[in-house]
Amino acid sequence: MFEVIGLTPDEERLYRALIQLTAARVDQLVELLGRPRTEVLAQLEALRGKGLVPPAGPDPDAPLRPLAPDAPLGAALLRRQEALESARAAVNQLTEEYRAGMRRHDAAHLVEVVHGAVALRERLRDLQNGARHEVLWFCRANPLAMPGQDNLEEFDALARGVRYRAVYEREMLLEPGALEDLERGVRAGEQARLLDRLPVRLAIVDGRTAICPLVPDRASGETSAAVIGRSQLLDALLALFESHWRIATPLRSTGTPPHEPGGDDYRPDTDEIRLLALFVAGVPDKSIASQLGVSRRTVQRRLADLMTAAGVDTRPGLAFQAARRRWL
Repeated sequence: MFEVIGLTPDEERLYRALIQLTAARVDQLVELLGRPRTEVLAQLEALRGKGLVPPAGPDPDAPLRPLAPDAPLGAALLRRQEALESARAAVNQLTEEYRAGMRRHDAAHLVEVVHGAVALRERLRDLQNGARHEVLWFCRANPLAMPGQDNLEEFDALARGVRYRAVYEREMLLEPGALEDLERGVRAGEQARLLDRLPVRLAIVDGRTAICPLVPDRASGETSAAVIGRSQLLDALLALFESHWRIATPLRSTGTPPHEPGGDDYRPDTDEIRLLALFVAGVPDKSIASQLGVSRRTVQRRLADLMTAAGVDTRPGLAFQAARRRWL
């Protein structure tokens, strides 16, 4: 079991014997394990090098005591895990290079079809693990393969400097807890915007690979998706994303400070910005109230207060002033 972190089976048995005895001399270990003395001494030296046995003292016959395993073995396990993650990222990158090469020489490899939600979910995870620069998302309601709260790969990618831009469909925010999940991503660094409707589900990684779900398989009912490499089709999908990104409403978390108010004295607080973002995106009052955990009357009162602060008496006027004053 411990060979994966560099501890041989014989070293493990010797270390376990020390733990059971609490303290033991070399001769006792030789007798207990039934091994040659030279072999036991060599394994003790190996355990010292791994931090599991203290350094040898002046008295070679002094009892030996084991050291706690959590620090040295935990560090070895962490190094092994980091090496495996690096290897996995390298394999993902090599796989994408292989697919790109095949596509350049064989048009049949331009579009790959992935069948089933499990396979699609694994492909999305692999692409994000291999992302280096930017991931783009069109997120529609009722996800087919990977709900937002399950997409832990995004947080790993954000932590290593990958940029995320996501456009969410308004209907997604009508689901319980959806806003909290969205804000968690924004706090981690995701750039999020909101639109009334999106034309397709879409993910694009580093401008080189796109995944776009197709119609469900008629025979099995399973999800299928097209994985699209560098091509004019991918260029069209990139243009589609950018066109919708430009007109979408930005969303910020309550922990993100607002822009300067553009010369006006009034500056909305973080709760008001959260309310305005949902309002400008067209989310109904009832759904805003549900997401913010307040009553519908409270939402209406706060919007009325914002209209007063903006110097308007209509909701369209409030939306215009929120944009003009850069409240969002």
